Amino acid sequence: MVFKLSNELIFPNPHYGEEDGLLAIGGDLCVDRLLLAYSHGIFPWYSFDFGEPRWYCPLNRFVIFPKEIHISHSMRTLINKRQYRISIGEAFDGVLRGCQTVNNRDKIPGAWLGPNIIEAYTRLHILGFATSVEVWDGDTLVGGLYGVMINNCFIGESMFSLVPSASKLALIHLAHLYEPLENSFIDCQFETPHLKSMGGRYISYEEYMNILKGEN
Repeated sequence: MVFKLSNELIFPNPHYGEEDGLLAIGGDLCVDRLLLAYSHGIFPWYSFDFGEPRWYCPLNRFVIFPKEIHISHSMRTLINKRQYRISIGEAFDGVLRGCQTVNNRDKIPGAWLGPNIIEAYTRLHILGFATSVEVWDGDTLVGGLYGVMINNCFIGESMFSLVPSASKLALIHLAHLYEPLENSFIDCQFETPHLKSMGGRYISYEEYMNILKGEN
């Protein structure tokens, strides 16, 4: 079942959503609604030409536990070369724009990183609820990722690379930052071969919420 949201800040029980995780349509992207959504494992994901936000909450959650991050031999070699500098939150807007435009993503039908999404996540960043990881080659931003921080968990939204393995470097750095924290994970939202190769695996929505609330 797909629910139609009103102006009221409330979401339906995720167990009533569609099999693919689609739970609701409508509402807005205000900070309070976004934080309420993420605190219940719900996230917006929709084409910016669709008109209304679509809210998803898959009941099988694909996550990476920081202590389980897989670093291949080639990635270790790249890290040891220290060719790239990695930073946190230095260029949030640059990462957003990189995720938006890399490989002409913004020109592909169904593109989702439109002006309303950029505005919404910029607000979250200004308020300290979202951040980015940047990969630099000299003064040039060559890759990164961004996402939302809820308790000790990081909900990844998107990543990009302009050079080979830049997004992997960003993800590994993020995992190392979160590794000392109790009850932490990196939410990948959807499985990809890239993320699975780096240690991503499925957990239930119930386990996901227990960890997110710090109850595991």
